[in-house]
Amino acid sequence: MHKAGDLVLGGLFEMHFFSLFPDLLFTSEPQQPTCHGFDVLGFRQAQTMAFAIDEINKNAKLLPNVTLGYSLYDNCVELGIGFRAAMALISGEQEQIMLDKNCVGSPPVLGLVGDSSSTRTIAISSVLGLYRVPMVSFFASCSCLSDRKRFPSFFRTIPSDAFQVRAMIQILKYFEWTWAGLLVSDDDYGLHAARSFQSDLSWSGGGCLAYLEVLPWGNDPRELRRIVEVIQKSTARVVIVFAHESHVIDLMEEVVRQNLSGLQWLASEAWSTAAVLHTPALMPYLGGTLGIAIRRGEIPGLRDYLLKIHPNVHHNSSNGNNMVNQFWEFTFQCRFAPPPAGWVENGGTLCTGEEDLQSVETEFLDVSNLRPEYNVYKAVYALAHALDDMLKCEPGRGPFSENSCATLQTLQPWQLVYYLENVKFTTSFGDQVSFDENGDALPIYDVMNWLWHPDGRTEVLNVGDVRTLAFNVEELRLDEEKIFWNFDLKQPTRSMCSENCPPGTRMVRKKGEPECCFDCIPCSEGKISNASNSLECFSCPEGFWSSPQRDQCVLKQTVFLSYEEPLGICLTAASLLGTFICAVVLGIFVYHRRTPIVKANNSELSFQLLLSLKLCFLCSLLFIGRPRLWTCQLRHAAFGISFVLCVSCILVKTMVVLAVFKASKPGGGASLKWFGVSQQRGTVLVLTSVQAAICIVWLVLSSPMPHKNTQYHNDKIVYECAMGSAVGFSVLLGYIGLLAIISFLIAFLVRNLPDHFNEAKLITFSMLIFCAVWVAFVPAYISSPGKHADAVEVFAILASSFSLLVALFAPKCFIILLMPERNTKKAIMDRGNKNTAQH
Repeated sequence: MHKAGDLVLGGLFEMHFFSLFPDLLFTSEPQQPTCHGFDVLGFRQAQTMAFAIDEINKNAKLLPNVTLGYSLYDNCVELGIGFRAAMALISGEQEQIMLDKNCVGSPPVLGLVGDSSSTRTIAISSVLGLYRVPMVSFFASCSCLSDRKRFPSFFRTIPSDAFQVRAMIQILKYFEWTWAGLLVSDDDYGLHAARSFQSDLSWSGGGCLAYLEVLPWGNDPRELRRIVEVIQKSTARVVIVFAHESHVIDLMEEVVRQNLSGLQWLASEAWSTAAVLHTPALMPYLGGTLGIAIRRGEIPGLRDYLLKIHPNVHHNSSNGNNMVNQFWEFTFQCRFAPPPAGWVENGGTLCTGEEDLQSVETEFLDVSNLRPEYNVYKAVYALAHALDDMLKCEPGRGPFSENSCATLQTLQPWQLVYYLENVKFTTSFGDQVSFDENGDALPIYDVMNWLWHPDGRTEVLNVGDVRTLAFNVEELRLDEEKIFWNFDLKQPTRSMCSENCPPGTRMVRKKGEPECCFDCIPCSEGKISNASNSLECFSCPEGFWSSPQRDQCVLKQTVFLSYEEPLGICLTAASLLGTFICAVVLGIFVYHRRTPIVKANNSELSFQLLLSLKLCFLCSLLFIGRPRLWTCQLRHAAFGISFVLCVSCILVKTMVVLAVFKASKPGGGASLKWFGVSQQRGTVLVLTSVQAAICIVWLVLSSPMPHKNTQYHNDKIVYECAMGSAVGFSVLLGYIGLLAIISFLIAFLVRNLPDHFNEAKLITFSMLIFCAVWVAFVPAYISSPGKHADAVEVFAILASSFSLLVALFAPKCFIILLMPERNTKKAIMDRGNKNTAQH
């Protein structure tokens, strides 16, 4: 298709699906290849370029006083034919070129629009780039074409496949499909996309490929059967197909044969809107397909232009040069005269040229879904705007050597490349057109969904778009309510190799499997993981511990011997009970202080002993409750002083018993002068003062204080009183033990005195229990962690206090309250005489 003009633009389009090359026998002149299988959509794309140039020529503001022409060629979907057509366009071998004597003048064509295939475009642009002839493709999307060193004069109005791959990854991430299969065509379009998927998918964290298969050229049943079996065996429910519609047709025929349903198909732009796949046999499998599609646009006036197409009835269309006549024959299923042999005889009709295009239902006139055509339209306008900018250059302010400008008579293709790199305009549809440093257009895609109606109709819906924002960030917008899912639950399928790990676990990759296949290992104590894709567990900071679910760090529980817990309640009750019993006994002794049994047992020391026992019971309360500085400092001091006071009273009692016994013997009265009331009080005071001094030195040099101990338990903080000085505590206990042992030994020596002095037996028994309790206390205290150490000490205090209280005062209270007849001087003396006689 040709149209003359001041400046001519070339074009390469798919007018036919198939080509036939003659045999090369070297015995005759080789014939030209023939093409067949008319492509009505390729013809519409070519007509769109013609319409755009016609529209530009009518625009007084764009390229005024310049007429654009075009020269359009058919590539027949064949590299050799397309390449030869491109060379013919730039060299002008199809027409006579008249140059002046200096070999200057306009080239045959300034630039090309096309090709539609990445493979053909790579070959053609490699050569055109040597001469800096601009080529603007409307459909070649291979990411390899963004290499400016290899293709310095290549531009395109379709986004690169690199962006298409990232757009598909955005869809995978949106629906959380982390496990997908990939099928690609065996050409530059598919193989470069496969490389992009393998690199971008793992880098973006969008998932993994369960398998990667290359679809064969042509119908290879054995290979297709193997590929479908791979799909069937895989656990991936999402299949991405990056191939041309011819590959998909062959693939889906095998899918139908093996009845492979329940898959979510994700289509590349090459077949996402292919109506040839919308058949009743395929839609049960392809219904719900999501696909990436070229940006749809509107071209006002195109339909009216297409309706004006009319054949040349006098032109012989048999040689295949008249595209309009071939289109007419294809649309109306007729033949122009002279028809092929046997055409009329077999019932075929002849074309008259008067047929009405509007009377037939043809895809050619459907301009509601213009996608490649819109890119063709933008490509033509990009070249026109670049030419317009170039011709508006003011002499002396140009971008070329010595600030020169290109002129209509001398302009060269390489000069047009400069202006194409800087072109920027907005289409009537509102889309901005410009090229980046690689010659790529601003990336934007529509997201399509195949809606399968119950009556068998198929509708391809636009359910969103994906575009690149600033800093190469892709934005995906979807209207989920519009999406049709071809599954029973009418919702997106799930496709992942391994389910997301629950919080509290970490991922461990399965050996030999992709990174999306993993096992979930629980985090150890003290570590957490609150992310489903965590590769490691994180330790909780100091003072925190992992929750039982290992999904968050919680503040460690602070434990101490509390009044609220059962153990604390029992110990508190025992302490108060002992205090109460001491008070009752003290009351009994005070009330019966004039009775012989009270007098005979040194009433003043008995009162001091009862008061010290009350202090012993009460000091145990300092070991219960939240530790504070004053309680930590007071608890051991109060405990040590109270028990020394108690044991001192017992020791003095024992010594008094011994002195009285010696005084009862002839010549022993002198011993009593050392154990008068003042001496008894002084002895108790001195012995107690020594313990008080020990406590003061301990508190001054290394005072106990509250301490949060994390050594006993990982998940708990034991709030305890740090001892400060183990030596101080040892001296305190040792002093008590020393007094207790002395008391025990003296009491043991006088245990067989006459009955009215028999308190020595009770003291011996009580001190034996006392010593036994505290001997058992030391190892138990050392081996008990945390609050249990406090509980052991309280138990030792209460046990020894109760042993002294019961052993020393229970027999006396029994006589005072229940056997008053024995609480007389005579009864006591009689018992004493009887025992003396026995001895």
